[in-house]
Amino acid sequence: MATKGKSTSQPGDPLDVEALLAGDGAAFEQLVRQESPRLFRVINRVVNDEDEAASLMQETFLQAYQRLDTFRGEAKFTTWLYAIGINLARGSLRKSRRLSPLDEAAVERMQPEFSGGMYVDHAETWNPHRLAELSQRRELVHQAIAQLPEDYRVVVTLRDIEEIRTEEVARMLDVSNGAVRVRLHRARQALRKLLDSHISN
Repeated sequence: MATKGKSTSQPGDPLDVEALLAGDGAAFEQLVRQESPRLFRVINRVVNDEDEAASLMQETFLQAYQRLDTFRGEAKFTTWLYAIGINLARGSLRKSRRLSPLDEAAVERMQPEFSGGMYVDHAETWNPHRLAELSQRRELVHQAIAQLPEDYRVVVTLRDIEEIRTEEVARMLDVSNGAVRVRLHRARQALRKLLDSHISN
């Protein structure tokens, strides 16, 4: 990667997308420094394997650099970057055939029952941060998320853990905003069932 002289960026500085697209090495190094921690977390939540996540993160940056000319500016640059990483992570899962402990049918059984226009049981809205605020319970949340099927695990990681806006998540996953909201709602209900026994009022 050839550097074209822009080497004064500091952590937290906004990304210079024009420099990135021009192949500026310093701008790309800033991207790597700035996004590596979060990108690693997201990929690791998908594959649940730190070594594989580290390898996939490196491949994500490599592919992004090689495909700079395909970036069309229709989304944020980081949204485009994360879409590459998530696709690589999903491909890795399919290749290794590592299955989630829960499947779609199990998630369905964890949804509130609905009959005659009314919920049969209490449909409490639940957010993983209720437990994640407590360090000794944070691991319980992450273990529960790891049990979810891939689609739900990805969306709850991006929205609730990384706090990425719904619109950006939809672009990353190439689905509608509504699909993100539905998956998120179902994921939260499943997590509430998985973690009910650990919640003390």
